[in-house]
Amino acid sequence: MTSLKDKTLFITGASRGIGKEIALRAARDGANIVVAAKTAEPDPRLPGTIFTAAQEIKAAGGRALPLQVDIRDADVVAAAVNQAAEHFGGIDILVNNASAISITRTTDTPAKRYDLMMDINMRGTFVCSQACIPHLKRAANPHILVLSPPINLNPKWLGAHPAYTASKYGMSLLALGMAEELKGDGIAVNCLWPKTIIATSALKVAQAGLGEMGRLPQIMADAAYDILTSDSRARSGNAFVDEDVLRARGVTDFSGYLVTPGMTPIIDLFLDVE
Repeated sequence: MTSLKDKTLFITGASRGIGKEIALRAARDGANIVVAAKTAEPDPRLPGTIFTAAQEIKAAGGRALPLQVDIRDADVVAAAVNQAAEHFGGIDILVNNASAISITRTTDTPAKRYDLMMDINMRGTFVCSQACIPHLKRAANPHILVLSPPINLNPKWLGAHPAYTASKYGMSLLALGMAEELKGDGIAVNCLWPKTIIATSALKVAQAGLGEMGRLPQIMADAAYDILTSDSRARSGNAFVDEDVLRARGVTDFSGYLVTPGMTPIIDLFLDVE
């Protein structure tokens, strides 16, 4: 495949950030995008709603179906997936992008926040995948892409923020497990993680100024596009890093992705500095 034209992508957390950029990249091909996210009303801290994202997707050349979805609710997810499949005639790709984060030690992580991370990150990935699989089995080149890291057992990452680490590694374990489970159905399941921090609205809220030392979300969108346009039967069960994906395609200059020209970007969590 060289295009996502007329393909239907169900993207969680697509109202802003990396999820929206992946949607916009696909929209430029003329793809159908299901904007599955919680934000229907504007949030003063985090700009973007399912409706504003849908407008941008249409302006970029795609078709959009904005659906307010809390991925913690399996019934809501199932209804949204069925509505999307009926609206667009099927589902070709699932992008498990929605995520919750708390970079905190065990004693500083409230149980409520622990539950939120496990429910959105791990359970959400499971529930959305489970609901989409029957539709993906009927697709010509089906993919599930999970935005989670390579599993790095360096004690540095295990001990820094155990709850968050467990929730993100859990997403990766699910992805790798489903890759094996679904290979007979031709459904590719891969992980994708950024080499450096990505300047998203959520990062700006978490720590002002940090995003200036990272890259733009477009690098993740370009890497995701490369994965999602590849043969699903030949490229599954991988934990990809965005820069590595693009280098394999011949990209050597990443300066255009920098938020601050000339800045050396900060390496992201779970990746050891080489």
